[in-house]
Amino acid sequence: MTAGKTFDSPELLQLFPTFVWKADLKPEEFGPLNSAILAGLTALGAPLGGLRPGDNWQSDHGLHEQAAFQPLMPWISAAAASALAHLRIANPLMVTSCWANVNGPGTGHRLHSHRNNYLSGAYYVQVQDGADTINFFDPKPQAGVIRPNTEQTTAENAEVAMVRVTTGSLLLFPAWLQHAVDPNRSSRLRISMSFNLMFAGFAESMARPGWTPGLGSTG
Repeated sequence: MTAGKTFDSPELLQLFPTFVWKADLKPEEFGPLNSAILAGLTALGAPLGGLRPGDNWQSDHGLHEQAAFQPLMPWISAAAASALAHLRIANPLMVTSCWANVNGPGTGHRLHSHRNNYLSGAYYVQVQDGADTINFFDPKPQAGVIRPNTEQTTAENAEVAMVRVTTGSLLLFPAWLQHAVDPNRSSRLRISMSFNLMFAGFAESMARPGWTPGLGSTG
């Protein structure tokens, strides 16, 4: 089929990449942070003593407004600033919602995305072998239409990317990016904090049309 033709150093362009930002806090950093979070969850009545297999508990979405969870907020702000610096975006972000997830053995989260925000994220308070992965799905509509056989799965030909986390991991990703969490295959609880971020003052400064009147644009 190639008729003996070859190319010298062809260029493979990677267009429109989708990022996932990940950092792992040090034990001396996540130790006191996690203690504060667990104390806050205990005060909320979270079932930290254990859940039946298949059961899941979630808090309401306003934990970022409660004093008990304020120790997490500077870490989220620092992560957002780092991600925006990489993207060369100057507009600051603010936390719009934050909630806790407590997964019993056998419990995961179905495929979903987070609407009405720019970034979403998760901080992992307690994970262990068998409960330490999150999956992100190729956002291109045609990704699942044609599935040729591959000699080896790579980042370029896979439809799903698995990210492994540990206690103290913090992730950020586009809010529109579909993701799912595998069932907890361990005998212990998986505990995480999810959150969303949106541009502060979006309606006031960023929602205006991006064209200049009088230059021929039809909007």
